[in-house]
Amino acid sequence: MKLVVVSGRSGSGKSTALQALEDVGFYCIDNLPARLLPELIEQMLGEPEHPDQLAVSIDARNLVSNLRDFPRLIEQLSTQPELSTEILYLDADEPTLLKRYSATRRKHPLSDSQAGLQQAIAYEGSLLEPIATRAALRIDTSHMTLYQLRDSVKLRIAQRAEQALSLQFESFGFKHGVPLDVDFTFDVRMLPNPHWEPELRPLTGRDDDVIRYLESSADVRQLIDDVQAFLTHWIPHFQRNNRSYLTVGIGCTGGQHRSVYVAEQLAGHFSRLMDNVHVRHRELS
Repeated sequence: MKLVVVSGRSGSGKSTALQALEDVGFYCIDNLPARLLPELIEQMLGEPEHPDQLAVSIDARNLVSNLRDFPRLIEQLSTQPELSTEILYLDADEPTLLKRYSATRRKHPLSDSQAGLQQAIAYEGSLLEPIATRAALRIDTSHMTLYQLRDSVKLRIAQRAEQALSLQFESFGFKHGVPLDVDFTFDVRMLPNPHWEPELRPLTGRDDDVIRYLESSADVRQLIDDVQAFLTHWIPHFQRNNRSYLTVGIGCTGGQHRSVYVAEQLAGHFSRLMDNVHVRHRELS
């Protein structure tokens, strides 16, 4: 049986992720007390017709003692030979979480007369650290719509074959901040910038004119070759270490031209070598 533990700070999209997993056949349980997880798994595996895929949400609505006990509980589950466990942790930057709560006017589960919303969000992050540090996959939802988050969860978790590594290339603009969930970040701001060509400025790195402009530069080709060589060497090491997910960030100034082109080139190269390769352009969404 495959178990996915979904966690993250309030407002990061846990309910949306759980719904996405339910859509593709997972049996889903929201807000499970962490200490009940081993008992739940034991009961599920004891049923002759138990579900093959189970997803549970564990978050800051748990008792603090339950959250502190999470590492021991996960270690206990790892001894079950018939169980495969993954942890998905969702997060967003603080301004985004504040904005989402202001828009919905909902009360944060940790806010009270002593702690305001900003303090509750910060405290929640520290409470969930035992889960976050053990997450196989972290997704930064700061710049995602609900539909993009659903698609990302379905592609990276539900459609990933067991033992196969999911590789994602994510372009972004440094002026909008580095994504929270990348494992490697490559800065391509030293490359020729199409932004300074008036006819290319409104286009993106997926448009033919921009592609021709960047392909004419030997530096662009050299950088792509170097990154390909680096990842080709190190990806097998991640796989041997039982890593399930790897996210590679490609950043330029605005996230529109150079980073988009390089991410597309890298994704195209590695998709010919392995399954479950994805590309996401944060600033184009």
